[in-house]
Amino acid sequence: MAMNSAGATGGGGRRGRRRAVMAEINVTPMVDVMLVLLIIFMVAAPLMTSTIDIDLPVARGGTSLSSNAPPLTLSVKRTGGSCNSKVELYLGDSLIPVSELEAKIKAVRATRSDAESVVYLRGDKDVCYTDMMKLLGTIRTAGFKANIVIVPEQGT
Repeated sequence: MAMNSAGATGGGGRRGRRRAVMAEINVTPMVDVMLVLLIIFMVAAPLMTSTIDIDLPVARGGTSLSSNAPPLTLSVKRTGGSCNSKVELYLGDSLIPVSELEAKIKAVRATRSDAESVVYLRGDKDVCYTDMMKLLGTIRTAGFKANIVIVPEQGT
């Protein structure tokens, strides 16, 4: 009997001790399995592509979607005064008066396709916001889409 009581109190050998439950997950085997799967998929992916040689016909004729016409650029330069005053307009490289802008843009729009209906609007840093918005409205009423070109500052 004395022997049983000694074991029950925890003074005996190994049988009486219990190990604490380990609450941590060992991730090393999971990482090993994932790396093996990764290698398998990396090797198998190129083998899944089919390599069938086909001679496709060559298309001839028709019109190309992109033409060689240069993009239409409208440049605005402030020449003096305050807002809503003197600005110079350049359609491409030629100087045009503000009063003729809408007529010239509509004439250009009539010669271009829908794919070429973009005007790049470039403005001097001194041009007022209201002048740029008026020009933007004129471009849009003529049927063009407008992109405002912003040139990043260059270090001086």
